[in-house]
Parts: sequence; structure tokens; C-alpha cells
Amino acid sequence: MGEPDDRVESDFLSLGYDFKHEFNDRWSFRNSFRYLESNDDIRAALSFPFIGGLNETTGILNRVFAEQAVTNETLAMQTSVIGEFSTGSIEHTLLAGVDFASYDLASDSFTDFSLRTPIDIFDPEYNTINRPNRLNDPTSSERIRTDAITLYLQDRVELFDGLTLLAGLNYETVDQTTKTTRNAVTTEEELSDDAVTPRLGLVYQPLENLAFYANYSRSFYPSAAVTVDGDPLDPEEGEGFEIGVKTELFDRRLLATLSYFNLTKENVATADPNDPRFSVATGEQNSQGIELNAVGEILPGWNLIASYAYIDAEVTEDNRIAIGNRLAGVPEHSASLWTTYKIQSGNLDGLGFGLGLNWVGERQGDLQNSFELDSYFLTNAAIFYERDDWEFRLNFNNIFDVNYIQGTPRTRTRGVEPGNPFSVTGLVRYQF
Repeated sequence: MGEPDDRVESDFLSLGYDFKHEFNDRWSFRNSFRYLESNDDIRAALSFPFIGGLNETTGILNRVFAEQAVTNETLAMQTSVIGEFSTGSIEHTLLAGVDFASYDLASDSFTDFSLRTPIDIFDPEYNTINRPNRLNDPTSSERIRTDAITLYLQDRVELFDGLTLLAGLNYETVDQTTKTTRNAVTTEEELSDDAVTPRLGLVYQPLENLAFYANYSRSFYPSAAVTVDGDPLDPEEGEGFEIGVKTELFDRRLLATLSYFNLTKENVATADPNDPRFSVATGEQNSQGIELNAVGEILPGWNLIASYAYIDAEVTEDNRIAIGNRLAGVPEHSASLWTTYKIQSGNLDGLGFGLGLNWVGERQGDLQNSFELDSYFLTNAAIFYERDDWEFRLNFNNIFDVNYIQGTPRTRTRGVEPGNPFSVTGLVRYQF
């Protein structure tokens, strides 16, 4: 839908280290640091639904020339101590630490709304108008700085043979400054918030190959999204629990897990239905369902990874979105299977084959549930050869070249991303 000379130029820088020191066989210290920087320069003929969008009858799509320069910087440091000790007959594994993270986003947009470039999606003609030079001054800009600190303490306790308790507590604080400029008007907002979030877990193992578990946790995530007025969204907060059972089959070669989960989130950022460039916060979303997973080796050389999920995900509180609407991009049913077999002896020892199946059910395209994304079924395969320190592999993805939509679009006519067609990738690996 763009022009032949549209482009996105990106460069990335990543620096960091991991340091670990073991004081003895029971106590250790770890410190890690990461610095990430990405710069994107975007030149494109973009479609904007809020200035006309797509006429689905005629196929005429309104576009404007737009350019954007975006820089993201992340600085993060994590420090923790882990130790094992006993209080009487009770064994403890203690984890304590502090995380610090700083995020900087700088975005400048150069959009000439007076220069429209419509295109017929059924019979496109390109280069009908010359691309203008970049404007001297951005038409809009954003500067978002977020600083977050997390203090945490966790203890895993072996209460008695077969029963393990995990209890943790996080204290998180976030400071965020948002500065936006639109139509030559600059606004600056500051947001400070903190939260104490607990985590509890319990595992009971009555038999050697059978375990029951349950866990509960709360979450707190700062948001980098802003409203159309330039106001930052409040941090996303969540609460959830999970219960399940794990068992080992085929002489403990195959691990199977069956679980029920229930997650509730507040202040979840979603596309503004009136201007999808910006965001609004939904009041409350709930996701609950059942997951079944199996992974391991059924027979010598025959490996399996399989999963099935049923998810009931909907809006439970909001002033703009109908209560009960399904969450965008979340299928009610999905399943996948990946299995490989490698010959174990003889002249073909090390030669293997793989088959993968992936099914995703229907999904809603947006929180308004105004359109639906179809289900799809993909078939993948692989052939590989492993011998000594060498590995050769060919992967065949989407063998039947199925047309499908992946991800979640921002609107029905914007951000719709087709899935990858049939493709073949090769790999040669040598380990030393």
C-alpha cells in the first residue's frame, strides 16, 4: 500500500555484562547490566483512517507522506543475592535484590497532511506524485522518560517432604515525564506511582511422578502509551492465580501439565478508536482458561512438544467498550504440535525429520468486536542431520502457503499484517 521508495532504516546497539560470584556452595551474588539503543528513520506513504481511510467499495485508500525519527534508549541494572540455609528441619532458599531501569523515548514526526496520495488497492499506480523533502520542523513530537526501581524479597521453603512453599514481596516505584508537542503547543505531564505486589506459590508432590501446584501474584507495569491529549496512561495493574497438576510419563521421559488460570488487568493500553495513533486505557480485562502441555521423549529419538489452550478473554469493566466484548487477537481455542524423530543407529545415525502443526481459532480484531480475524491452520516440516559437533538443518514453514492474518491490527483498515508465506530456511552449525 506504500510507494516503491518507502523505507525504514534502523540501527541497534546492545552492551552489557553478567557478573556472578559464589561465596560458597550455599550463597552467591549476581549483578548484570544492559544498555540498549535503537534508532529508526521512517519514510513512507501512510494510510490514516481518521482522514478518510479506505473506501471498501471503490478500493480508494487515502494516504499522506509521512516521516518519523524514533530513538529508544534503555538502561537496566539487576543485582541479587541468593542463599540457602536451615531453620531447624526447614530448608530455605532466599532471594533478595534490586532492579533499576530507565527508558527514554524520543519521537519526531514530519507529516504533510496537505499532500494527499490516494491509491487504488485493486489497481495501484505508483510514483504519481513526487515525495516532498523532509519538513524543517516536526509537526509533532514526544519525549517520554521513565525511571523504575524494584526491590524484591523471596523465600522458598521446604516445609516437609513433598510440600514446598514460595512467598515473595516486590516494592515497585515509577516516575514518568511525558512531553508532547502538537500544533505548536507543548504540554508536559509528570506521573509518579508505586505499588507493593505479593507472590505466593505452593507445590505438593504426593508421588514421585505427580505434583499439584497453585500460585497467586499481583503485577504492576508502567506504560509508555499516551492519550491524544498527550497525557500518560496510569500503570497497568494485574492480579492472577493458577492451579494445576504435573505428571511424568513413559519412565519420566514425558512431562505433562494441566492448568487453570485466571488473570485480571486494569488500565490496559489499547488503540484509541477515534485516533489509533494514540491510546486509551480499558477499565478491566479478564482472561481465564485451561492449558494442556506435553513435552519430552516418547521413544528413543522421538520427541514431542504439544499444547492446547482454551481462553475466555473479555472486557469486564469500561465506560466506552461494551462489557463482555472479547479481547482483540485472543483465540478461544488454539493448539500446536511439533514432533521430531532422529535415527539412532546405522549408516543414517543422526538423520532426523520434523513435523509441526499449528491451529489458531477465530479472533476479534479490536475491542469493539467490529470485525473478526479468520482461523488458520499451518503445516511446517524439517529435515536435519547431526553428527559430532556439526548440525545441518532445513526448515519448511507454511508448506501449503496458507493466507492468514497474524498479530492484532490497530483498526480494520490499519495495521493488518499478513502472515508469512511458504518459506525455506537453512542452518549450518558447528560447536566447539
